[in-house]
Amino acid sequence: MLRPTPFDIASGTVLGVGPPTLRAVPPVAPDPLAALGRAVLPALRRPPCVVSFSGGLDSSLVLAVAVRMARWEGLPDPVPVTWRFTGAPRADESSWQDRVVAALDVGASWEILRADDDLDLIGPVAGRFLHRYGVRHPVNLHLHLPLLELAGGGSVLTGLGGDQVLSGWRRPPPRSARARLGRVRVLARELSRRHRPRQLFPWLPAETARQVNRALRAEQRAEPRRLGPRVAWHLRRRDLVITRSAFTAVAEDHDVTPVHPLLDHGFLDALTALAGRHHTSRDGLLAEIVGDALPPEVTAPRRKAHFRDVFLRTPTREFVRSWDGTGADPELVDVAALRDTWSRWPIPGGTAALVQQLWLATTPPPAPRFPPRATPIRALPPAGGRRAGADAEVSG
Repeated sequence: MLRPTPFDIASGTVLGVGPPTLRAVPPVAPDPLAALGRAVLPALRRPPCVVSFSGGLDSSLVLAVAVRMARWEGLPDPVPVTWRFTGAPRADESSWQDRVVAALDVGASWEILRADDDLDLIGPVAGRFLHRYGVRHPVNLHLHLPLLELAGGGSVLTGLGGDQVLSGWRRPPPRSARARLGRVRVLARELSRRHRPRQLFPWLPAETARQVNRALRAEQRAEPRRLGPRVAWHLRRRDLVITRSAFTAVAEDHDVTPVHPLLDHGFLDALTALAGRHHTSRDGLLAEIVGDALPPEVTAPRRKAHFRDVFLRTPTREFVRSWDGTGADPELVDVAALRDTWSRWPIPGGTAALVQQLWLATTPPPAPRFPPRATPIRALPPAGGRRAGADAEVSG
């Protein structure tokens, strides 16, 4: 399992791009949807096939393709598993979750897990994860721990890679005057911050903050504009490579086969053969991939959810308020500046890995016991005995 370096953890960034690799590309027909269907089959053939389903575009697409292929091949339906959160309204995607599940007719197998402080950076679920695996990238990887426990002996499908493959950092030129004005305002704010890197990384020593800022800006500028080169470039980024490595290791530790269809080479080859010369929007790409083969609810535009309030909860607030500087490396972190930064709430997301690292350094593992785990799906009562989507509480 690849791990973030101490510098990655201190800076809150995972930067770097590996060298290009040569890969024999077989002839492909420009049918990304068919390729996506082939990509989900290995997971469907190892039930229970859990789908990490948030209701966003990426997970909705993966779920819809998995349902379509399962019914085509006569395999068991995939099991969508969804987190719902209290006290985090910007993360609420329940209306789209309901629409997509209804459109695909998978309500009989839908599992809903509910979280309050459960998914905090150092909350009950993260605590179990950190004591077993240490700090991993990304810092929210622990939210999949209960899903992997549910999928024990089976497989899990995710929408990992959607942000990179379908969207990327660069945006197509705005079409309306209002959109152009909004883009100008965003660029103006970004330009004002570029010259003050300590505003972006106030917890780092000044020279370190400048180095991180330069490296971050260089990597953002290096992203290719066209889809084909962009996909190949993102696949080599340390951020995505380490994420996939950590997810695979944790999944295999639970006897679960992880499958990320949006990163499947066959799908990516077909997608770039179809649209690789264009610089189109996410909505445009989805339209090219899906056409009218899936219910419109799957690819309908929707707002992007924000999950800060899911992971920054009471356990993190109490820890950062009481932290006395113990455990930090003064060569990487300005301890006084970090304490000052953490005196205000909410804390910067870039310090999330530091929260986990410093908490782990000062919090011994609990005495050996058998912690509560999510019940494997194959052991659950039949759908008639428990309404799918019932409130399955997960408290770690």
